[in-house]
Amino acid sequence: MILWDSSALLAFLLDEPGADAVEDRLSHPTVCSAANWSEIAQKLIAHQRNWPAARALLQGMGLRVEPVTAVDAEHAAVLWSTHRTLSLADRLCLATGHRLDADIWTADRSWGDERPVRQIR
Repeated sequence: MILWDSSALLAFLLDEPGADAVEDRLSHPTVCSAANWSEIAQKLIAHQRNWPAARALLQGMGLRVEPVTAVDAEHAAVLWSTHRTLSLADRLCLATGHRLDADIWTADRSWGDERPVRQIR
C-alpha cells in the first residue's frame, strides 16, 4: 500500500518535479492521512487554486482518505522526541503509515529515503 504525504500529492496537482512518479502510482491502492488531506486543501485554497476540482480528481483516481486515529496521534507525539523538525502533519503521516504498514511517498527530502519513506524525485 502507498500512503501519500501532502508534498507528493501537491507536486502532482501543481505539475512540479516528481508529478509523473505520483501519477504512475495513483493507479495502485493509495491513501492519504486526513491530516495531510487538510494540508493539501489549505495550501491549494491559500494559493487560489481550484480545491473542489483537485479533490474530485484525486478521489476519481481512487485515493482514499484515512482517518487519523488516537493511536496515530499518540505515535506522532512520541515521534516528536526524535523528529522535532517535522510538522504535526508530517508526524501524523509517518504514524499512519506505520499503522497501515505502508510505503510513505513524499517530496520532502528532509525525511530521507530509508524505508518506509520513498522519495518522488
